[in-house]
Amino acid sequence: MPKSVALERLEKTLQSLGPVAVAASGGVDSMTLAAVVHNIHGNRALIVHAVSPAVPPHATARVKAHAEQFGWNLKIVNAEEFNDERYLANPVNRCFYCKFNLYDCITGVTALPIVSGTNTDDLSDYRPGLEAAKDHQVQHPLVIAEIDKNTIRAVARELQLDQLSELPAAPCLSSRLQTGVVVTAERLRFVDKMERYISDLLTPTTVRCRILAKQVEIQLDPVSFEKLDGIEDLRGQITAFAATDQSLPVKFAAYKQGSAFVHPGP
Repeated sequence: MPKSVALERLEKTLQSLGPVAVAASGGVDSMTLAAVVHNIHGNRALIVHAVSPAVPPHATARVKAHAEQFGWNLKIVNAEEFNDERYLANPVNRCFYCKFNLYDCITGVTALPIVSGTNTDDLSDYRPGLEAAKDHQVQHPLVIAEIDKNTIRAVARELQLDQLSELPAAPCLSSRLQTGVVVTAERLRFVDKMERYISDLLTPTTVRCRILAKQVEIQLDPVSFEKLDGIEDLRGQITAFAATDQSLPVKFAAYKQGSAFVHPGP
């Protein structure tokens, strides 16, 4: 079967860049990019994954499993963003400090140019991490090849990376904390625990456990949100489970992208 135009564009872009270091978070974008990079450059390229309380353990396990299965040249690092008080304060540009520490760490372990899994859809949103990328001369092959989220999923299917192609969007766990709510490992463990618990109960398309200033808000895709009232005392079960770790009231809402993020003023 002939290659898709998108895959050909991506391969051409990566060939022109030469061997690179891929910042692989464990999501579909960076993992698919890593797979294509490895197919082209083999072990001359480096796949770098940062472990952190903000990265769900299953994402790290996914990266390790793919590296073992396909023979990736994998480096596990700790970017140590939790030693950065600016990051922990969770300002509006928290993502800048996260990515700055990550890219700083990668430059400390390799001289290869760094590439990220940023795609064209990401350019329409407020992404302070892109400023950190610019500071470290990070390149974005998916953007250069004009590939959006849906297309990267199609490329993953084309490469028979079926598990990757269906991965739901999963921003880092710190994104669940409302701007200004201090980032702690305990809060991120709670978020991950709640989302896994609710996923087992409802198998939702989307679930977010958001820690706001005065409450925990469980957000679900519309179909799963409607199920809450169709299953006896499901809200009570979830609330009781949350109470084992914290005392904030628990509310439920339909999923709204980025709702924990307090946008900068004009």
